[in-house]
Amino acid sequence: MKDKLTILIADDHPMIRDSLRHAIESNTEWEVAGEAQDGEVAIELINKLQPAIVILDISMPVRNGFEVVRALRQKKVQTQVIFLTMHRNEDFFQRALDLDVRGYVLKDSAVIDVVSAIKAVSRGEHYTSPALTSYLIRKRSGGSSAASSEQGLGLHSLSPTERRVLELIAEYKTSKDIAEELNTSPRTVETHRTNICQKLGLHGRHALMKFALENKSSSE
Repeated sequence: MKDKLTILIADDHPMIRDSLRHAIESNTEWEVAGEAQDGEVAIELINKLQPAIVILDISMPVRNGFEVVRALRQKKVQTQVIFLTMHRNEDFFQRALDLDVRGYVLKDSAVIDVVSAIKAVSRGEHYTSPALTSYLIRKRSGGSSAASSEQGLGLHSLSPTERRVLELIAEYKTSKDIAEELNTSPRTVETHRTNICQKLGLHGRHALMKFALENKSSSE
């Protein structure tokens, strides 16, 4: 018999935990291993129960979500993290990417999005609430900075293959996934990534991912 996917819920609001538990347990292959009402308890339960995934509120008492993830990373805990938040905040999103958080779910759509997030993360993929992706795209398209204009023009300098790579990055595909899709090697994909960043003037570890998400409709 196949083992159930174990999930921990960490949020300080009992009603939110109940709603998430109901959504999660609607899938008979998933099991809520435990619940935590603050960041310290979340760390203790994750270390004890070793769930596959934790649904973790960023704004937790005692220790916030970022502190919890850093503690898990220090101990090399394998539990994957899906952040739960009410913040449509680009800085928070960037910090989550920096910590290799695999899911970013907005609270106002959590009951709907959490199921999709768990499915994606359990497959080794990333997931972001569609409402947040749309917000980032609107924010980007509404900007009038010179850098935004240059990057928008830079899209036209990309080769068809580079544009396809950008589309696949926006779908949270890894270099290995993209290589399989394009029938090439991961090293070649990394070269495409480097070339795209150079053409668009992108710098920083997750700049390419952010640009791909924010310009998803433009690159298709």
